[in-house]
Amino acid sequence: MVPDPRRTPRSAPVLDVVIPVFNEEKALVASVETVRAHLRTLPFEHRITIADNASTDATSLLARQLTHRYDDVRLVSLTEKGRGRALKQAWSQSDAEVLVYMDVDLSTDLNALLPLVAPLLSGHSDLAIGSRLARTSRTTRGPRREVISRAYNVLLRGTLRARFTDAQCGFKAIRRDVAAQLLPLIEDDEWFFDTELLVVAERAGLRIHEVPVDWVDDPDSRVDIVRTAAADLRGMGRLGWALVRGRIPLVDVAQALGRARAHSARGRLGAQMVVFALVGVLSTAAYAALYVLLRGTLGALEANALALGLTAVANTAANRRFTFGLRGPGGALRHQLQGLLVFGCGLAVTSGSIWALHAIQGDGHPLVEVTVLTAANLFVTAMRFVAMRTWIFRRPAPASSVAG
Repeated sequence: MVPDPRRTPRSAPVLDVVIPVFNEEKALVASVETVRAHLRTLPFEHRITIADNASTDATSLLARQLTHRYDDVRLVSLTEKGRGRALKQAWSQSDAEVLVYMDVDLSTDLNALLPLVAPLLSGHSDLAIGSRLARTSRTTRGPRREVISRAYNVLLRGTLRARFTDAQCGFKAIRRDVAAQLLPLIEDDEWFFDTELLVVAERAGLRIHEVPVDWVDDPDSRVDIVRTAAADLRGMGRLGWALVRGRIPLVDVAQALGRARAHSARGRLGAQMVVFALVGVLSTAAYAALYVLLRGTLGALEANALALGLTAVANTAANRRFTFGLRGPGGALRHQLQGLLVFGCGLAVTSGSIWALHAIQGDGHPLVEVTVLTAANLFVTAMRFVAMRTWIFRRPAPASSVAG
């Protein structure tokens, strides 16, 4: 990153509008002039930052000319492409109170800018996004992009439980203190950057304000839709796995920004339930396979006890690491012993189900026994989760200081 070597402003601006560009020599000057004229109608000190993504045409030259012409325009030059990379660089070095991003084609009506930043300046919200999919939005674009955009957002809601309506609209704002907490956690440097930023913010309990926008599609857009869609799907898989494994410090972000609320705890519970369910499905499948194999040489009760015992040890170890995020040998033996006590309860339930089945219809076909035992194991699984969360892997409450 090479910042433009012009003089530093005397005071930090309220707004810093970042415009990422790559080979935009035709649109750059007119777009910056338009944005600058609009910003001058707002009652805030402002700056425009051109983030040049390694352009190979005259974009960099024109950007430098703009910085020499206007004191409120600066240039950040990058040696690698990537919209996310450009925003990380420009936002990270900005001293403005609110950081804005908009596309150089200005597809979004600039009259939405004040409603976008106002909730951030008031402290009500942490991020703000323009939405082309809100009921009161007015959007002009072809049917192909309309379908792709709506399908993408439906997929986000279904897979990552996103509640915002438009992840990829090129019109967003974020408070600087929020950006300082979130940007180090965002891995993507390209088009998935927006989505990842919003999902992490939402999971941390931050407030996302949505503004309906008027938006006109740019017919000269250079976005490779197929390549971008494939990258987004990979990003969704990576982010989803990181969330269910608890690898993103959402609680730390929420506490640092004063947004720690009950729904953050619910988010952690939801993530734990997802991972526990995955481990449970694998354990149940392994149990059923082992039971069928052992049933050929052992009685029903013996096969059930052995299959359940083998899978119980593996299940406790997997949940300890992946569901509840505990690593290292500390407490591992105690956790296994507690897990075996829960196993004993599960054995009583499943053995009781076999006894009841035999009492009703005598010796049954092994597949009938497997069906009954699988149903019993679903109950045992729910019981095991409650026991693990509230007893086995319960984390000690942080010590509180008492004034005396």
